[in-house]
Amino acid sequence: MDKVQKSTKAARGTVTCDNTTMHLLKANDFVAESIRKRMTAQNIMLINITSSAGSGKTTLLQETARRIGDKVNMKILVGDLETERDADRLRDVGVDALQIVTGGICHLEAQMVWQAMESLDLEGVELLIIENVGNLVCPASFDLGEDYRVTLIATTEGDDKPKKYPRMFLTSEMMLVSKVDLLEYLPFSVDAVVADARDVNPDIKVLEVSSTKDVGIDEWCNWLLEKVKEKQEAKQEAAV
Repeated sequence: MDKVQKSTKAARGTVTCDNTTMHLLKANDFVAESIRKRMTAQNIMLINITSSAGSGKTTLLQETARRIGDKVNMKILVGDLETERDADRLRDVGVDALQIVTGGICHLEAQMVWQAMESLDLEGVELLIIENVGNLVCPASFDLGEDYRVTLIATTEGDDKPKKYPRMFLTSEMMLVSKVDLLEYLPFSVDAVVADARDVNPDIKVLEVSSTKDVGIDEWCNWLLEKVKEKQEAKQEAAV
């Protein structure tokens, strides 16, 4: 089988990755477990953020960096089919971001993340966030070694997604309902989307956010800081 043609761009910060071609999910899970062990050894909280394209992941992470960039040592890996644009937006707010160019592949795989981590200085990092490729289908099947998976659903995309794409919400610990500042203009029911998500995954945590109108961002940032602290404390207790 011919490999997918990758981007020839070698823009600042770009890592172009080869695709896994055999025993895809089994191989992915093996690498994901290696990432998980490495993150535990280095005491790094790893968050995988997923959503449809255009749900506001990058804008959320820009605001996150502004709020807690001076409170926690964080870096971001950004997945996209092409271009450096999202990583550039994150660098503009002062966060160290590395773009992973998939060259047409609609999701990130663990081996892509591993390759990118080899190009990123993780010394002293406490929080590593992965902004996955915008897609509610394929990324749901690929473990990236994360501690938590967080899925955004925007008010602009309709409230029926948890039942249409259940695996993504089943495998997520948190759902962020984004762009809630637009609710008054849209036929979107927060109650309906939460009910469907919790029908799929009764344990999923839900926050309503607007990155442009300062809704729910403090709660989101506090959750991140709390999870970083919990992981650090767990390692300290294990060492006793």
